[in-house]
Amino acid sequence: MLIADAHLDLAWNALTFERDLQLPVHVIRQIEAPMTGKSRAMNTVALPDMRRGRVFLSFATMLARASGRPSPGIEYGSVAQAHAIAKGQLAYYRALEQQGEVRIIEKVEQLERHVAEWSALTSAPLSEGEGSGVRAPLGFVISMEGADPITAPEELAHWHALGLRLLGPAHYGPNRYAGGTGTARGLTEGIGPALLREMRRLGIALDCTHLSDEAFWEAVRLYDGPLLASHQNCRAIARMQRQFTDEQLKLIIARGGVIGASFDVVMVRDGWQWAAMNNLTDPNPVMMREVVDHIDHVCQLAGNADHAGIGSDLDGGFGREQSPRDLDTIADLQKLAGLLAERGYSSDDIEKIMFRNWVRFLRDAWSA
Repeated sequence: MLIADAHLDLAWNALTFERDLQLPVHVIRQIEAPMTGKSRAMNTVALPDMRRGRVFLSFATMLARASGRPSPGIEYGSVAQAHAIAKGQLAYYRALEQQGEVRIIEKVEQLERHVAEWSALTSAPLSEGEGSGVRAPLGFVISMEGADPITAPEELAHWHALGLRLLGPAHYGPNRYAGGTGTARGLTEGIGPALLREMRRLGIALDCTHLSDEAFWEAVRLYDGPLLASHQNCRAIARMQRQFTDEQLKLIIARGGVIGASFDVVMVRDGWQWAAMNNLTDPNPVMMREVVDHIDHVCQLAGNADHAGIGSDLDGGFGREQSPRDLDTIADLQKLAGLLAERGYSSDDIEKIMFRNWVRFLRDAWSA
């Protein structure tokens, strides 16, 4: 079955961790075996494994923060630095496109052709030992996680011309535009609303993920365009501010949005903490069936399967140690179909969750 993944930090991994994502996951692990540091030799995502798992469409991020607290590889001391880093990440995606590895999708016509090509190529059942998978280009929709690289709202048109189609204004902590995860700040007066107005004018969808509660409610009142939560789980199950409440999820559903389930185990099971957690050695590990709990919760809130999807966030600053135990590489997202079937989901609903809901969301957003 085809899979759409609404959140992968591919360029950040390639450039910050110096991972050649054109190599298979297990080769990258061998290269990193002598290295120390979080997630080294525990990566789960690479382009061959995406092909093998038929992850034919993904929202590929640019990520560079500049909130005044520099941290190597993600947080920079100035907006100019964050701007340049994001431009480099975008250049990486364009280089992959020039090599025929990927195609960057910006319009409905491109999306329809991409879906048709992969549907034709993958009509046969997925088999063990499929090798490197289908050789068609992977489809990337360019997203930005945290708006710090955008020097001013009026610069957003420049980023749109370069291919940006989805934008989450905040990430962890505060930034110049809005409060993010771990804050109680709303939109920044002046610059925050101005960014949302420009997003609406250009047709850039608002990714609500990582917005603080205060910023979320302010943003959805000001912005009447397409909403999504690319990698977002349910606070009713995992009680931390990073997740959304039922009221927030219902608002996204009512506006026609889709919520992508994250596979970061901290977001999956209530009570897990980063500091003392290793899912590889825990005697009661998080398994993919617990991710299904979040998907099912969204479907129960909606009364249908039209608003749930995948936003794995795999390798989003973590690796296998912080992923479900029964997931070795991103190709194992295919297991989700069987787990959903065990919960009683029909084949049609499973296809919606696995990829069709995200395709529909993009089609609707770009046709408006």
